[in-house]
Amino acid sequence: MKKVELLSPVGNMECLYQAVMNGADAVYLGGKKFGARKFANNFENIELIEAIKYCHLYGVKIYVTVNTMIYDNEFEEVINYVAFLHENNVDAVIVQDIGLISVLKKIFPNLEIHISTQSHNTNKYGVELLMSYGASRVVFARELSLSEIKNIDVDIEKEVFVHGALCVAYSGCCLFSSMNGGRSGNRGECVGSCRLPYKLYKNDKLIRTDGNYLLSTKSLCTIDKIGELIDSGITSFKIEGRMKSPEYVGYITRLYREKIDSYYKEKILNIEQTELDNIKKLYNRELTHGYLFNEFGKTLMNIKTSNHIGIKLGKIINIDKKYIKIKLENDLNQEDGIRFDNDKGMIVNKLYNAKGLLVSSLKKGEIALVDNKISLTEGNTVRKTIDSLLNKSLSKLPNKKINVTILCKAHIGKLLEITISDSKNEITEYGNIVEESINSPTEESRIKAQLEKLGNTPFISVDTKIEMDKNIFISIKELNDLRRTIVEKLVTKREYDIPKPFIKKEISNIKRDIKKDEKLKINILVRNEEQLKCAIEENLNNIYVNDYNLYNKFSKIPNVYYRTNRVPNNFIEFENKNILATELGAISKYSKSNNVVADYFLNVANINSVNALRNMGVSLVTISVESNIENIKSIAKINNNVEIVVYGRLELMVSKYCPLNMLINNDEKRCSLCTTKDKYYLKDQYDNMYPIVNEKHLTHILHYKNLNIINDISEYKELGINNYRIELYDEDKKQIKEIINEIRNKYE
Repeated sequence: MKKVELLSPVGNMECLYQAVMNGADAVYLGGKKFGARKFANNFENIELIEAIKYCHLYGVKIYVTVNTMIYDNEFEEVINYVAFLHENNVDAVIVQDIGLISVLKKIFPNLEIHISTQSHNTNKYGVELLMSYGASRVVFARELSLSEIKNIDVDIEKEVFVHGALCVAYSGCCLFSSMNGGRSGNRGECVGSCRLPYKLYKNDKLIRTDGNYLLSTKSLCTIDKIGELIDSGITSFKIEGRMKSPEYVGYITRLYREKIDSYYKEKILNIEQTELDNIKKLYNRELTHGYLFNEFGKTLMNIKTSNHIGIKLGKIINIDKKYIKIKLENDLNQEDGIRFDNDKGMIVNKLYNAKGLLVSSLKKGEIALVDNKISLTEGNTVRKTIDSLLNKSLSKLPNKKINVTILCKAHIGKLLEITISDSKNEITEYGNIVEESINSPTEESRIKAQLEKLGNTPFISVDTKIEMDKNIFISIKELNDLRRTIVEKLVTKREYDIPKPFIKKEISNIKRDIKKDEKLKINILVRNEEQLKCAIEENLNNIYVNDYNLYNKFSKIPNVYYRTNRVPNNFIEFENKNILATELGAISKYSKSNNVVADYFLNVANINSVNALRNMGVSLVTISVESNIENIKSIAKINNNVEIVVYGRLELMVSKYCPLNMLINNDEKRCSLCTTKDKYYLKDQYDNMYPIVNEKHLTHILHYKNLNIINDISEYKELGINNYRIELYDEDKKQIKEIINEIRNKYE
């Protein structure tokens, strides 16, 4: 069985050194553009070249994220960027955008493509579709369980997150940050809306919860599940954390490396408490095994805080204006970071013992005094969030060495010959003709000692052999010169080793597909029967229905469409039906024998994405609601047979988690959201109310206000676009008619 890959996150060069030196098999990182962690430090192009060479020197693969939604006017730039990466021997690119995925193998046939979790990879049909475009690996959604992943029976490399931060929404399916702050999660700009406080309301009544961070997940940690993960056949274990510290990257990589190697060697997995404590000190919001091991609700979420909580340090026993007095349950050192119940924190610049004397450290069980420089007036517990001694020890890089063998042949009358090998590469250099010694023969031990002087190089000789005649003379300078030469050549060979040479092909220009039909088409998403009947009365075009039972009741009407589940567990069999597909699996499954429209959840923002979906058999493509009018104009110049959402309460996220699982026991019945006619909301700190809707056992959080760009329809009409969508929530018949009439008036 091939050994699992350990894949570590890298936000800067310091993190890169930590990952490589602590045992990563591969690293993933991003450049300054097109990566889903825009606010990590990331790498300039010249740094990327250095990073690739460094990784390859140590036999570590390097994957670069190009996993944002690509706007049409960026496409040429992103292709040139991928060409730069490929030409400099990157091992793979990680991609989200279906338009980019669809052309990469055509342009770069030797390029390895990994599909980002941002592509919302949850089922067999979607994975098979991505494979057909040349993808060799898929990063699965973090919501899938281990058994679900194993059951996706597709011959492709499977990559799974095993440690780090979790999103509460399915990745690639979140518009929260974009719609509220103009910073798109699909563009790597997420502001972390899920880490903000919210209150839960039923109708207009506040419901008590045991914390206000109702969308904040715990931190994923599966270190104690390594055996099960290895036995599952997963290809790559991915650690999240491109915005984490070098010390975090180094320690988490080292720990997973040790446990993986231990399990392969002995089938034994021992986790020490100090190891778990170190994980917690470096970063945690409490730990969970996540959906990967079927943890839900309170085992998955930490709604009390969205901050790093570290470990418990002790209890406050007295507070005055000068000092905070703490009974320690863990060691405390000068320069540690601590945090109190009110979430205020500080660095312990000065530490005092119970007698008020300055000390550098105190042990568990002792009394500590710290300066009350944050004007704390009350509190119960204290947590340690920075361990200065741990960080200092982790900042020292291990000295990882590459095993080599050296062979020296020294025979009188022949050229001195020295060969170095790393088991894959072999370098041989020749010196002068070996002569017989006159006075002072060179000893074998001296030759060996000189050849093994590799201290400042990445190498260590594990086997040095000397084949030599007796009574020979070789100068020490010659041995040193030859050693330096073979080492330099081996370094270069490893850095520039190119298993798949760079190939770039030109592809034909995109054909224009301009539709001349100028008739207005109003399409509408309905959520109940009253809305559906109103749409029929108004003679609207495509009527999209969320509820399967409602769809079945009206499915014989030729313009009624079934909107598929965003996370399908089972695919309903359809033949010659109308389908609004919300993800790639549904498009793959249904487009050959049904009339399929692609929903805006597919994040289409460029003409290549439109063409890719049309080539799959999709009849109409809905443009991403994150596309601005200039971007839509760019698409419409080539293909104006697209749909624009102009009105509606947009869905901000879809989640496997339900906030009602976090209720205080006696206030509400769990899972009532699925059956009740009551309305539930999340209320933010600005008093905005976000509707919570349950559909098909998933939680959908809608925007607090309606999108309304009906006034822009005249501009879209000039582009030849005539498909406009309304997304209804709770609008009644009168309101629906007003919206429809407004659209018709703007189009005239």
